[in-house]
Amino acid sequence: MEKKFLEKLIGQQSKIISKEPGEKKVKVISGSIENVDYTEGFIFVDSKQGAGILRIGNIVAIKPLDNIKKSFKQNSDGMVGIGTLIVFIAMILVAAVAASVIIQASESLQQKAQSVSTETIREVSAGLVISDITGLTNVNKTEITHLALTVRPRAGSKDIDLSRCTVSILYNDLSLLTLDTDLISVVNTDNTSVFNTPVEPGSDATILGGTTQTKFGIISIHDPDNSVINTNGMNGGDRIYIIVNLSAIISEHNGLIPRAIISGEILPETGAPGVFEMRAPAVFSHRIVTLL
Repeated sequence: MEKKFLEKLIGQQSKIISKEPGEKKVKVISGSIENVDYTEGFIFVDSKQGAGILRIGNIVAIKPLDNIKKSFKQNSDGMVGIGTLIVFIAMILVAAVAASVIIQASESLQQKAQSVSTETIREVSAGLVISDITGLTNVNKTEITHLALTVRPRAGSKDIDLSRCTVSILYNDLSLLTLDTDLISVVNTDNTSVFNTPVEPGSDATILGGTTQTKFGIISIHDPDNSVINTNGMNGGDRIYIIVNLSAIISEHNGLIPRAIISGEILPETGAPGVFEMRAPAVFSHRIVTLL
């Protein structure tokens, strides 16, 4: 082979076909031609079997394998690209899942925060106010036998279900009262006293007479939409009297005696309670006594 042809093959992957003298079969070696020694007549080959030397005179043919090498390189690049793409897609999926979890968590927290804020606003704004308290004494004016508590909703309060309200009275003991729904009536302006309001128009039974140690009654003073009578509910602008039987609650004295201190509260289902504390006058000069 001429010198110029072998020099062009140095460094290239080639298929080398050689035949030793006296042998009928040829040998095929695939490797890289590293160097050519024209003086001694050898070429140096680096193959998978290792480095070796071939005599130039025994070489039948040499076929460069550059196309195969490039194909292998391109396939290798493709595999790397596919791997990178898989990793990239996996990162996107993980980021999407994480974002979904964060969004769901934030929405859940927002709903809980909104619910808590709504309940807090209701607790703060809703409730009852006791504007004044009037007492009724017995005939001898020695004890206050009944109380009439004037009650209205707080400003901005939601509707209040009176059947869910409880009245607590603290004297020597704590008494709890609930509403008797049969003892609800509209105030009768023809009567000489609110305490004489009948359960129904024309009835001899009164709200005051039906109250007990555990039950209170209601007299509606101002109720434009009749919500107190129809649904036991109070809304903005309504006014009622809550009638409490002290003679049944303070049975040892048949009522509240002069100079005695009594306290209590009206607790609605939701919102702030209406509270009171008062001392009875030293002398009951009239049967109707203003206490608060």
